[in-house]
Amino acid sequence: MSELNWKIGFEIELISPKGLSRKDLAQLIANQHDGLVRRIFYPQSEPSQVPGTPLFHNLTLGFEVIDQQGCLIARCVDDLTLQDDLDKTQAPQPGWYRIISDDTRLLQLITCNTDAAAPLDEVLQPIANLFATDLEAGVGGMVRIADHIGNPIAIAAPLPGERERPCELITPPIDTNHLQRLEILLASARSLGFTIPAEGATHLHFDATPLCSTRVFANLVNVLWTHGENLKVLVGTNPKCRRLGTWDKDLLILINEPDFCELSWSDAREYLVKLQLTKYCDFNLKNIIHQIPEKHTFEARIFPTWIHPQPAIEAAALMEAVLNYAIAAPKIKPIAPLAWQLESVQKFLQKLPMKEYFRQVWLSRAASFDSDLLKQGVGV
Repeated sequence: MSELNWKIGFEIELISPKGLSRKDLAQLIANQHDGLVRRIFYPQSEPSQVPGTPLFHNLTLGFEVIDQQGCLIARCVDDLTLQDDLDKTQAPQPGWYRIISDDTRLLQLITCNTDAAAPLDEVLQPIANLFATDLEAGVGGMVRIADHIGNPIAIAAPLPGERERPCELITPPIDTNHLQRLEILLASARSLGFTIPAEGATHLHFDATPLCSTRVFANLVNVLWTHGENLKVLVGTNPKCRRLGTWDKDLLILINEPDFCELSWSDAREYLVKLQLTKYCDFNLKNIIHQIPEKHTFEARIFPTWIHPQPAIEAAALMEAVLNYAIAAPKIKPIAPLAWQLESVQKFLQKLPMKEYFRQVWLSRAASFDSDLLKQGVGV
């Protein structure tokens, strides 16, 4: 009943109970697997209120769990979109910090040349050595580094109150026994009292290899353009979830040009790259187009957080069926986004190539949601 046939990575956003952190979850997972915990830097971005600087880029502290052979078991990292559950008046926890810059290239340099296990007041010293400059102590325990003419490079600063509590639990790509492997990790989280954050989401990363065809890619864009909003309703997208949204219409125009599907995938990518798509949308195509190392994936970002694995597996099965539909269909024509109508949603679910167990799960959910609408007098 829970069988999936795609290699999928799961990213599940959780929040620790007060007094614990994502490090505690990483350590428990490591203990259960006779593994090791490695402190790492994990990149994040957040809106900036500084004029001319739309985003601040961060390296936050995460924890990687590896087995005795060095293979990844899980990562427990920060997610800056998780805010509402935190008491920001709390003092920073000793040893927890982040590194901030306005240039992702500098943060990549820092990641490659510093040790995430180093203390705050020492972590940027290798970068100071590279630029032949000195570290500057600032207020509140911050450490700043700039070049010889004062251009800022980065700041290391204590982590704001309770920012150690958010935990995005990231699995490696799973190709078999998805339910069982996910349950092992989530059971550890439940045992420590981790819960669902107010803004929580689950992101599913599907291996993009079968999607690297202009026909399949165009089909996928068209089917999600038409049915994406109804899929969000069906799966119960968290209304507090941040960084979602539809694609720019330029994408729809490009993939429906008469000669687009005649292009090789390599040539098509050259056109797609020019669109400068964002990853912060309902369905992230950026990793397919840019062939990002170790993340050559199609990412579905519309799902809420679950603390048990079965709903996540059902969501993955639904998305897997959409992908297989895009692969199998000869050509899917562009249709404007559909408003919710039970009959059209049922018709779409019946067309998707999925196991009957999963189909019945989603047909039942669609009928239940429609019944709730009728009770509320919506659409009557």
